[in-house]
Amino acid sequence: MNPVLIAALVLGGVGLVCAVLLVVASKFMAVPVDERFPKIRECLPGANCGGCGYAGCDGYANALVDGSEESISKCTAGGAAVAEALAKVTGKVAEAVEPKVAYVHCLGTCDKTEKKAAYNGTKTCKASKILFGGEGACTFGCLGYGDCAAVCPQQAINVINGVAHVNGARCIACGKCVTTCPQKIVSLIPADAAVKVTCSSKDKGPVVMKACKAGCIGCGLCQRNCPAEAIKVEGFLATIDYDKCIGCGKCKEVCPRKCIL
Repeated sequence: MNPVLIAALVLGGVGLVCAVLLVVASKFMAVPVDERFPKIRECLPGANCGGCGYAGCDGYANALVDGSEESISKCTAGGAAVAEALAKVTGKVAEAVEPKVAYVHCLGTCDKTEKKAAYNGTKTCKASKILFGGEGACTFGCLGYGDCAAVCPQQAINVINGVAHVNGARCIACGKCVTTCPQKIVSLIPADAAVKVTCSSKDKGPVVMKACKAGCIGCGLCQRNCPAEAIKVEGFLATIDYDKCIGCGKCKEVCPRKCIL
């Protein structure tokens, strides 16, 4: 018999046997899928951003199905609309979902900051952070290489004049930029926040003044003049409690460094 024909028959037979085994295995070893899963999964936006704390929408849906997760309001990308849809499917009560956006707490642009060294390494924030903490004199400022922009699924972040900026209209508050930033200067704040602290430095005033023209010096004027007691200066840095903030703008008026917007 022709050797080529023999080889073809052998390969065909092996393929047939494997196909039969796969069919049998899929029949007897199949894992049953809870009928609620596809309904819950359909409610989720499919962004797979991880903002809910799970590895994508499938992970969150599975957690809701198996009972390991109770909250149906953890989808930051979908917000209230997704929570309401999940409420109809699961019968649970949706919690209030406050729209949030990512915000970069730094205004240390190239024209406002000093450099301590010239960095010629790999152009990522993570790499520059490892090597002497970056080239900027402020060790708390934006490193400007766009690691946050690289992981943003909505392309909502751009680096302008050395500092990352978030386009609030595009941001879905997934939190990827928050966890990626090696400086930890990105946070999720209420989308309608009236005021924002644009600095992350925890250095003392004299050190900040030498490094950046837009840094918080921890003078405490904002804290002393806030009628709602919504601002505290801790570690030489002003922070805002948005649950208390009434948006009066008094903190912005009295800030001598103009680092509150």
